[in-house]
Amino acid sequence: MSDTITADLVDLDLSADTKEAAARALAERMAAQGRVTDLEGFLADVAAREAQMPTGLDGGIGIPHCRSAHVTEPTLAFGRSAAGIDFGAPDGPADLVFLIAAPAGADDAHLTLLSALARRLMNTGFTDALRAATDAEHAAALIRGEDAAPGGPEAAPGDTGADEGEADSADTAPDDSVAAPAAASAGAATGPTDGDRPFRIVAVTSCPTGIAHTYMAAESLENAGREAGVEIVVETQGSAGFTRLDPAVIAAADGVILAHDVPVRDKRRFAGKPTVDTGVKAAVNRPAALITEVRAKAARGETTEAAPASTPVERAGADDEGYGTRLRRWLMSGVSYMVPFVAAGGLLIALGFAIGGYEINEAPSVMDHFVWTQADSWGALLFQIGGVAFGFLVPVLAGYIAYGMADRPGLVPGFVGGAISLTINAGFLGGLAAGLIAGGVVLAIQQVNIPAALRGIMPVVVIPLISSAVVGFLMFVVIGKPIAEAQKGMTDWLAGLTGANAVLLGALLGLMMCFDLGGPVNKVAYTFATAGIAVADPGDSAMKVMAAVMAAGMVPPLAMALATTVRGRLFNRAERENGKAAWVLGASFISEGAIPFAAADPLRVIPASMAGGAVTGALSMASGATLRAPHGGIFVVPLIGNPLLYLVAIAAGVGVTTALVIVLKGLRGTTDPAGPATGEDTAPAPAAGGAGTSKETVAAQP
Repeated sequence: MSDTITADLVDLDLSADTKEAAARALAERMAAQGRVTDLEGFLADVAAREAQMPTGLDGGIGIPHCRSAHVTEPTLAFGRSAAGIDFGAPDGPADLVFLIAAPAGADDAHLTLLSALARRLMNTGFTDALRAATDAEHAAALIRGEDAAPGGPEAAPGDTGADEGEADSADTAPDDSVAAPAAASAGAATGPTDGDRPFRIVAVTSCPTGIAHTYMAAESLENAGREAGVEIVVETQGSAGFTRLDPAVIAAADGVILAHDVPVRDKRRFAGKPTVDTGVKAAVNRPAALITEVRAKAARGETTEAAPASTPVERAGADDEGYGTRLRRWLMSGVSYMVPFVAAGGLLIALGFAIGGYEINEAPSVMDHFVWTQADSWGALLFQIGGVAFGFLVPVLAGYIAYGMADRPGLVPGFVGGAISLTINAGFLGGLAAGLIAGGVVLAIQQVNIPAALRGIMPVVVIPLISSAVVGFLMFVVIGKPIAEAQKGMTDWLAGLTGANAVLLGALLGLMMCFDLGGPVNKVAYTFATAGIAVADPGDSAMKVMAAVMAAGMVPPLAMALATTVRGRLFNRAERENGKAAWVLGASFISEGAIPFAAADPLRVIPASMAGGAVTGALSMASGATLRAPHGGIFVVPLIGNPLLYLVAIAAGVGVTTALVIVLKGLRGTTDPAGPATGEDTAPAPAAGGAGTSKETVAAQP
């Protein structure tokens, strides 16, 4: 931390009487050292952070901090006030003030050092040593860890073996290292709760800037856990990044503490456990009370709603270790953000045609001609709004694929690459390529060692500039034309599908939609369909494909609902309850409504679903049914071409699947109506509403 604080950044006689004056006095020292380029702009960022949540802590500590584009390198200034300054702490004014300044794109190593300091602020030996320091150089040395504070190794602020190592393990270590604190904590735990095992807690801490409170809360919880004799492992979602807790550690936990002021990333990992959800300052100020509260909830059996059931394919890839799994997640990140644009734009365009007729696409701009009393004007308005929404599809797809790979720095080159894809008519395929290239370029840039003077402008200037230039060059000059030809070939192939070829395609898409019920294969079919209609004027073949995909995706849940109604004795009580919800889920085109049944009896339910889906997909294509909207189920039937035959196709598939399920289950025998007794019937069935809340349905996908 030698370059983070020097004697020139220490004021042992801080005379300010308000937190604003204190921040200004310390910021002026930073500016004098060339570490802050715009004093007023930096102070505005400090004030904005302070407005989100007071930065005063119990024990006479104030930690104003922020990330700012006006900071050139991670910097810490320290001030000691004789009179005390009010930073909003419950126990009164602060006499130790730490102003922490991080560039908008600070590197992980420096932020890890700042997080280690934040943890040490919870140590009274460290703060007592600062109060007793006689000169600025000594105080700076204490903060840098060059002078040991009294109170033994644990109190020493420079004990990087304990502090920086902890921060590293929380933020930069490989996944399997996250389980290490559990073992260490277990050795310290002395209070068994269940046999000879201590109570186990997993926790997440995060604050808006991810610099100070995040790590203080973690340290506070860990200290309180040791005192209470419980085993606690904390995931710090800070600015230096974070490593997810080992799924085995989460599974073994008896309770969860979420101390956060920003959304917890991947929160669904903790579903189904006793949980205390609170602000990050609560973990800093009263960690023992939070531990007591979560233990009480566990004793009462209070848990959060169980996580939605996942498909076998999703469960197999949950460890994120394989490249194929990561690639799928990156692509699904883009698709999930794109689908709402497809849904909104497609429905608006479909409504425009319904109101104004199929000539509405030739209407003049509503800015030039709009008559309030004419239906044609309203149809044109809806059509043109939908067209604008469709214009975002490829840029959003590319931007959020890059975001899934490289986080926020990937957005700019991703959006630029997606826009170029539209410009050169590379379409959906170009967006996929642009997003992957943009994410890869940003990740490559982030591996380069950058001089400290440039770190502050990396995220706002350097990374967007270089990555956009590279992506633009590749898209315009190198790969854009071949991708555009491939896109044109796919479009021409779809337009030429007739007769048996179209029916076979419908059957194939129906099989894919029903294979894993919301998993990767389902998503490939759905993405193929939405890509075809994600243009201003899709052809009939593309709209037939969309209709077939939606129809097939409705079959499994509707068939399971019908089967539980006509042959309820073949299903246990939980499955019959799930069947009631499956009526609504299937009608809404939420394929996940069949997951509870597939999870409990995959060898019978999945093949039966695939058979029905293939029948529906083939009949839909044969009937010539078309659909401009990418979602909606039976609620968009008025917008479907040949709606009667479309409903017949769905009914036929539902009948096939229902009959096969009943026959296959009937060969096995009757299930105990009170619940499964033995064998494969003992597989747990998720709650009726669980499948309907999975992440795919949030994105309005099947």
